[in-house]
Amino acid sequence: MVRRIRPGNADADDALVQEAIEQADQEVFTHEPPKTLKGRINFLLKQLKTTKAIAQELGITQRSVERYRTGARKQPPKAIADRIDAAVRARWQPRVRDRRRKQAATRTGITVEARARFGYSAPIGTTDDGRTRRITVHLPADYARRLFDAQEGIGDQSPNEVIAEGIQETYFKDHGRRADHLEVEFTDIDYIDISL
Repeated sequence: MVRRIRPGNADADDALVQEAIEQADQEVFTHEPPKTLKGRINFLLKQLKTTKAIAQELGITQRSVERYRTGARKQPPKAIADRIDAAVRARWQPRVRDRRRKQAATRTGITVEARARFGYSAPIGTTDDGRTRRITVHLPADYARRLFDAQEGIGDQSPNEVIAEGIQETYFKDHGRRADHLEVEFTDIDYIDISL
């Protein structure tokens, strides 16, 4: 069982894990989203149905959305362009994304590459000093399913805790073949990449 110690930067770690999951979703796209501003706004219009809904989603005026859609305005500020890109990518190819997630959760699992601080709780006479390590590990399908459930708010673990437990059982305990009483903390994430 993973110790549920939540350090001061737990929110930042959780945000990095969420971002890595979203990035993994986007890596399975079979086609790239629209590249032009007009194409992106038209795609959002098909998804959200009204320019008012798009404006609310992006935090801009409805008139600005209409200008982007008609091509009257072609260069939004960078912050708005980033929000448009994120909104499009979040809705792009949902069936492809769902199919790949289902495959990862039932058969293939996920690969996690991370550089973070790993702390340990182990029997007396062993070290429990945390240290930064770079680890790449393939987690079985069960952990992928639990990770996606945690991302949706199902269960009592955060995505970070699911990954920590998966790394603990797969990498450090070698599926129960060693380090029987070892408990691992996964904190201070410097970098994380998840592949479906």
